[in-house]
Amino acid sequence: MGTISADFSGETVIVTGASSGIGRAVAIGFGEAGATVINADVRVDPKDTNAETTAADAETPTHEVIDVETDGRGEFVETDVAEYDDLAAVIEGARDLGGVDVMVNNAGTHVSREFLDVSPEEYDRLHAVNARGAFFGTQLAARDMIDRGAGGAVVNTASTTSERAEWEHSHYATTKGAVQMLTRSAALELAEHGVRVNAVAPGPIATEITDGWSERAAEEVGGGREPPTRAGRPADLTDAYRYLASEGADYVTGETLWVDGGSSI
Repeated sequence: MGTISADFSGETVIVTGASSGIGRAVAIGFGEAGATVINADVRVDPKDTNAETTAADAETPTHEVIDVETDGRGEFVETDVAEYDDLAAVIEGARDLGGVDVMVNNAGTHVSREFLDVSPEEYDRLHAVNARGAFFGTQLAARDMIDRGAGGAVVNTASTTSERAEWEHSHYATTKGAVQMLTRSAALELAEHGVRVNAVAPGPIATEITDGWSERAAEEVGGGREPPTRAGRPADLTDAYRYLASEGADYVTGETLWVDGGSSI
């Protein structure tokens, strides 16, 4: 099959939660397309050490991979997306690089827990990172884009659990349902300002969003005749994010692109 290429030269892209997993693959993908990429994460070191699922060298920080191995420029800013001031600081810092052109709200957390066992503390933490972080990441980036009169694109990380219930995911699913509706609501109100807002809904991707999942995924997902026939890899998501952030998607907003290996069929 053919391939597609992307060019984000001269653009500044913020990817939250880009030290590991999907965010790492997406950030490196934008670096390969020539962008200046800011990894906004609580930690600089990758969590994923499974070489089969990790973008580039498993132990090298994302911003260093972008600097050394791509045509882009990498930066790291320690950021807890649950903290409004942290998000505001990374958006403000991007002004020194020309301002944010693409905002990828990807940072997320999950703990497997049955519905009856979810504690208020676990619920609040997931919503603070997954939903609140995406909400204010979108808002702050959009304000910057509007202030500069530049327009831009926001891409949020949703999930197949946005619409499909799974065991031990009730608290997580409510955050991702919120992200999906945030995407549609923000797209509605920001269209007049030239800011597009879309989302990607990954299926079962082998990452360390929970400890050990990147290695267990290969055994627990796929292997049969029906999709998904294998667990997804972070790199499977890269082109979806780049497409939604590109001029090629200029007439696309408020949409959620499902990249799930057919698991939602």
